[in-house]
Amino acid sequence: MAVSSCSFTLSPRVCNPYSSFECRPDPDFSSAPIGDKPRLASSRRVTASSLYAGGISSRGLSSLIFRFPPNFVRQLSIKARRNFSNIGVAQIVAASWSNGPAPDSPSLAAAASAQAAAAAVTVTVTNDGAAVESCIDNGSVQIGGSDNSTTTFLSSDGSITVHAGERLGRGIVTDAITTPVVNTSAYFFKKTQELIDFKEKRHHSFEYGRYGNPTTVVAEEKISALEGAESTLIMASGMCASTVMLMALVPAGGHMVTTTDCYRKTRMFMENFLPKMGISVTVIDPADVDGLEAALNKNKVSLFFTESPTNPFLRCVDIERVSKLCHSKGALVCIDGTFATPLNQKALALGADLVLHSATKFIGGHNDVLAGCISGPEKLITEIRTLHHILGGTLNPNAAYLIIRGMKTLHLRVQQQNSTALRMAEALEAHPRVRRVYYPGLPSHPEHEIAKQQMTGFGGVVSFEVDGDLMTTIKFVDALKIPYIAPSFGGCESIVDQPAIMSYWTQ
Repeated sequence: MAVSSCSFTLSPRVCNPYSSFECRPDPDFSSAPIGDKPRLASSRRVTASSLYAGGISSRGLSSLIFRFPPNFVRQLSIKARRNFSNIGVAQIVAASWSNGPAPDSPSLAAAASAQAAAAAVTVTVTNDGAAVESCIDNGSVQIGGSDNSTTTFLSSDGSITVHAGERLGRGIVTDAITTPVVNTSAYFFKKTQELIDFKEKRHHSFEYGRYGNPTTVVAEEKISALEGAESTLIMASGMCASTVMLMALVPAGGHMVTTTDCYRKTRMFMENFLPKMGISVTVIDPADVDGLEAALNKNKVSLFFTESPTNPFLRCVDIERVSKLCHSKGALVCIDGTFATPLNQKALALGADLVLHSATKFIGGHNDVLAGCISGPEKLITEIRTLHHILGGTLNPNAAYLIIRGMKTLHLRVQQQNSTALRMAEALEAHPRVRRVYYPGLPSHPEHEIAKQQMTGFGGVVSFEVDGDLMTTIKFVDALKIPYIAPSFGGCESIVDQPAIMSYWTQ
């Protein structure tokens, strides 16, 4: 039985505006009238004018609020992440009177506020901490600009999931922070010459909805950035991505290798449909590298396709080792990394040619969208895309938007799911009524050492065997209070799945 671990969504804390970044200790307002105490606006914006207008003497606040330590930017990055959780906006102003006497008259106060506003720096606290977004240059040092074309701020997976494909420009002309949904089935050209320029790749546009969509392209670029891939193709489901990839890359009469432990529908396609095209398949144990080498020596293998971790026993393949072995024999390697996610495992960096995901799971992350994606070199993705344009299986732009939305919290969700799943696996392994637990993070897992080498986290799914028969397991499942009895995994809700019934009842 497989149990998808819990994922907790943490609400942002309501922070004291004077201790948010811990620049100085909190001022003491215990003796001030209640009406004079500063209050946070609902938008959580803190400005010089709002502080002064609240009736608080700026003389008492100047040394506490407006004098920043030398390492302020670093503190902001670290402390804002801690204090604001994953949401918040802080507007920081540099007041010219911060180190001197405060203005004593309304006119001087207004002038000081205006001067402070002229040197304003807006800082947005994102999932990845705080990043300086814009600055009005008044002749002094300019911290940053919104037209900065570098990608140095995309230095972590958290920043990539939020900003990639959007922050540095996208194929949709808009000032909106979020990517608009382009609901159209076709695109027009102003003149015939523009159409000819498009056909000859001198003009960038789209032609027909099955061939591309601006919203979908943003989702693809975001996944490419996260995987470190040249290109990504997103489709209507994970199975769509798997089947199209197999038909595009394994020629008629060819041979491929896969593993015993894998998603049932994928195995059904390889066993029942690929032979109709004359394609033969060798099936090996995930840890059987000698079996893989024997298959490569015996057959002209086009592709080695496996999950890592696998479904449902979470076996792990040594991606770097099998990639080197397959490449030495001219075979491609495609890793289905759905259970790992792009945050826990970088299959392409480990040597794989392609990495595939059911984006329905962790990438979407909210149990509300079906999608699949495959990432890799432009040349291979183009081959797959050509067949995809013929077969269809196009992702709806509304679904692409949900993928974009879901990815913005991917690293927060995966971190929590990793932690919860490991604690659950350890608790289950210690329970006398549990016969065995399958989780790569446990030392008892057969590929634990491999998982430690190629994964930064072990995933949000735990598989285990209850010490009893089918009816005993059913009683256990029905007694659970939090998990839903349902297929799939990777969303915010916990799910419990008994494969003997959910997946194999009709077999």
